[in-house]
Amino acid sequence: MGQRRQARELALQFLYGYDLNRKDLDETLSDFWNVNRAPDKVRRFAGELIRGTIEQLDRVDGIIADHARNWRLDRIALVDKNILRLSIYELKFRDDIPPLVSINEAVEIAKKFSTAQSGQFVNGILDQVRQEIKT
Repeated sequence: MGQRRQARELALQFLYGYDLNRKDLDETLSDFWNVNRAPDKVRRFAGELIRGTIEQLDRVDGIIADHARNWRLDRIALVDKNILRLSIYELKFRDDIPPLVSINEAVEIAKKFSTAQSGQFVNGILDQVRQEIKT
């Protein structure tokens, strides 16, 4: 597994736990890294994704709500919602990551951490977001 994939998976795991139990971000991150050892480069990239996603959470959730037709945000499975949050943050706010890479990574992570249908669900929403950003 590549370092960026590992960083995304760790970021997803952090965001999932943080979503369940929102406490002080710095303290929670410190605890997370004490349990989840990773190379500095992986930690740095994961940390950027985590902090960026949390900083833009309201905007990202609004984008999800706009594109998840017939799905209220609170009805989307928590793991899928956090995959979407992470990926939409990348699509919308990270110019250094090609959009198709973000989408492909999200789909593969959804297949690994969620249900068989999650890959298609995540891909459908992220492709809509990508098209909207492109125009």
